[in-house]
Amino acid sequence: MDLFGNLLIGFGTALSLQNLLYAFAGCLLGTLIGVLPGLGPLATISMLLPFTFGLDPTAALIMLAGIYYGAAYGGSTTAILVNLPGEMSSVVTVLDGYQMARQGRAGVAIATAAIGSFFAGCVGTLVLAAFAAPLASVAFRFGGAEYFSLMVVGLIGAVSLASGSVLKAIGMILIGVILGTVGTDLNSGVQRFTFGTPNLWEGIDFIVIAVGLFAFGEVIASLENDASRETFTENMGRLMPNAEDFKRMTPAILRGTSIGTLLGILPGAGLSLSSFFSYSLEKKVSRFRSQLGKGAIEGVAGPESANNAAAQTAFIPTLTLGIPGSPTMALMLGAMVMHNIQPGPQVMTSNPDLFWGLIVSMWIGNLILIILNLPLVGLWVRLLRIPYGVLYPAILLFCCLGVYSVQFSTFDLFLAAGFGLAGYAFRKLECEPAPLVLGFVLGPLLEENFRRAMVLSQGDFTIFVREPISLCFLLLAAMLLVAATLPKMRRERDAILREEM
Repeated sequence: MDLFGNLLIGFGTALSLQNLLYAFAGCLLGTLIGVLPGLGPLATISMLLPFTFGLDPTAALIMLAGIYYGAAYGGSTTAILVNLPGEMSSVVTVLDGYQMARQGRAGVAIATAAIGSFFAGCVGTLVLAAFAAPLASVAFRFGGAEYFSLMVVGLIGAVSLASGSVLKAIGMILIGVILGTVGTDLNSGVQRFTFGTPNLWEGIDFIVIAVGLFAFGEVIASLENDASRETFTENMGRLMPNAEDFKRMTPAILRGTSIGTLLGILPGAGLSLSSFFSYSLEKKVSRFRSQLGKGAIEGVAGPESANNAAAQTAFIPTLTLGIPGSPTMALMLGAMVMHNIQPGPQVMTSNPDLFWGLIVSMWIGNLILIILNLPLVGLWVRLLRIPYGVLYPAILLFCCLGVYSVQFSTFDLFLAAGFGLAGYAFRKLECEPAPLVLGFVLGPLLEENFRRAMVLSQGDFTIFVREPISLCFLLLAAMLLVAATLPKMRRERDAILREEM
């Protein structure tokens, strides 16, 4: 069926009353929690993931996608008003967005972020709809060796594009892979890493790790931070940009959208890098580059557009190949597995309503965000005035209810608390927990495809280099790993991060 026919299927699914309500609820809840300082999309989705367990898979994924957009938008609001980015990709927004707020132009900065995000989201959705089907048709030719090598590329991509130590990132991925093997092996029936605990016979639930590492870990880390920050929640100024603002922001939005669309497809940290690259490009080509860092509207329009475009195209490797395009996509991939949906190209043929309904809902979600959030700026401002000491204990209680409601297991609560402490320790040790989630999600799939390749080749390990596509993927993984360890690349990557921070 052609693209037009597929989109008709998508509109039929996404425009149903139930799915529209879930898209609206996802956008509202995502913004509501994402606007809180320190809580980005990862923590927000982790918190709300348990409450989608009983929903229809299509409705659940549409709601989670809405939470994703809403939380990303909320992170930009916090960055502008409180000088506190909700996630890595909002770090750049702080530089000029907060300065605009200090100049009495907070409303214009927030509207600029919303307009840029909406345009970039629409473009990213169109790219996803256009390229998802051809990419999936190619992926249908993959066997066990090709999938194994592709997943190696995804894991190495997370290492090469992550900030900090390469060894730490590799270590986090290996921990995630090991955690993914906990439980009873389906092929041999052998119990692995269960330590004789019956609660671990079926493995560790994805929700437990997600809520523990990100929701609990973020809350603990946020409580440690100094809550006395200068905020600009009183004088917001006018909301809509004027003609001069639109003239200046339009080229930055176009450049940011192009960068984000390309980088979002990269497995790993393409979403985080897109905003940094966009800001660096504005410093080189913008006519007003001397004003960047002092409240230039380009410093908000470009990175926010890049961020949102990358958020859309990150779904391409996730939906078509089963490879998360970002840490947040790893949570989405885990949600698919939780709802008994096998990630990969077969989703398009076995669940066309889900696949195309989710794509169309992305455009609808971006439209809901811009209609919903601009009038509700005052509500988000009042929410930022709630004392941290009141807010975060309530969030912890909310997370505990979510974890317990999935299997009604107190063991899961204690396990999630343990992962929360581990997540806090990882941050103290400067170890990013996101690669661990990638390893946890891809580990079992990596093992499954390795075994499949071994069965087909009768134990011949050379199958991974004899198959041309598999060999290309392994060479790409090796190049990424070598590039990540090169001193020059590490210096340039760290220089970008220091410059934008």
